[in-house]
Amino acid sequence: MIIFFASPIGLGHATRDIAICEELKSLTKEKILIITGRPAHDIFSKNGYLVDNVYSPEEFDIDSLMRLRSPLRWLFKYFMYYRKCKLIATGFVDKNVDSLIISDEDFASISVGEKRNRKRVLITDLLETHFVNGIFSAIESRMNISMQNMLKKCNRVLIPDNGQDVDNISYVGPVVRNLSITDRALLRKKLGIEKRTILVSIGGTSAGRYLIERTLSAYKNLNMKTDLDLLVALGPSLSKFENNNTSYRNIGFVDNLHEYVCASDLVVSLAGRSTIDESLVYGTPGIFIPIKDHFEQEQNAKKLGYSYDDISRLQTLIEEKLELGRTNRADVKNGAKKAAKIITEMV
Repeated sequence: MIIFFASPIGLGHATRDIAICEELKSLTKEKILIITGRPAHDIFSKNGYLVDNVYSPEEFDIDSLMRLRSPLRWLFKYFMYYRKCKLIATGFVDKNVDSLIISDEDFASISVGEKRNRKRVLITDLLETHFVNGIFSAIESRMNISMQNMLKKCNRVLIPDNGQDVDNISYVGPVVRNLSITDRALLRKKLGIEKRTILVSIGGTSAGRYLIERTLSAYKNLNMKTDLDLLVALGPSLSKFENNNTSYRNIGFVDNLHEYVCASDLVVSLAGRSTIDESLVYGTPGIFIPIKDHFEQEQNAKKLGYSYDDISRLQTLIEEKLELGRTNRADVKNGAKKAAKIITEMV
């Protein structure tokens, strides 16, 4: 059996893990059990996976201007959540003694697997964190040392990015789900997309409300000059969003958001890794605005030339990106199959 522990913080882990699991099903007959929490649980379940909803992660405290409040408090809450996850993971690992442990940034299950001397494969974007500055950064430094020791002892570490393999670390490239329809014109028809279309997406949290508001404002001004459509993907954590001044199409929480990314002409999103990778692989231009002081999102955005301050010039950025059009990304390969092949070597 393969026990796949997927972090339920956001939706990016779930979507890329589904991509890997789909490839695993074609390579091995091993049963796959998913361990996660909501909202990730719901998207796994909709895709037909055997999944247990047992994790309850702490949410980031984000203010109305999309800025991270009290990173130190969040780090402490995460540590308490990590301890709870270790207890939960222990039960699943001990019950399934011959299982291979796969973890997508659920470090608790990796810690349990190490103590039980089980085979472990870690999928991660993070080699260290930088949430806290000042005198309290020493606490985070100790956590980073523990994390790096964990990584060194894993059988394999898979990084969904491009880079040079070293020791037990393999760079597999961006991991995204396959499209149900590869012909983009037919995909647009299936999704009811006709005009040049902007998609604004905030992932699995409610943190991006401000981004939606600013995008709607920019879209309203642009739509007076050119004929555009706007799709708003609220995700599972922001069920209602009232705006009576601008006409747009609310697609809510859909389990095929990657297809909307491909079918759209521009995606405006928080700087989560999953949507960025979908944009790169499918060739859809993107504008990625990070949550301020969220080091991982700021790091992702910086690689693409964006920062939090770009939220104040969305209209200009949207005009520029639409003018440039779609990109030819034939050189950007989907890393899901490569990741699955490495995992099957461990079975």
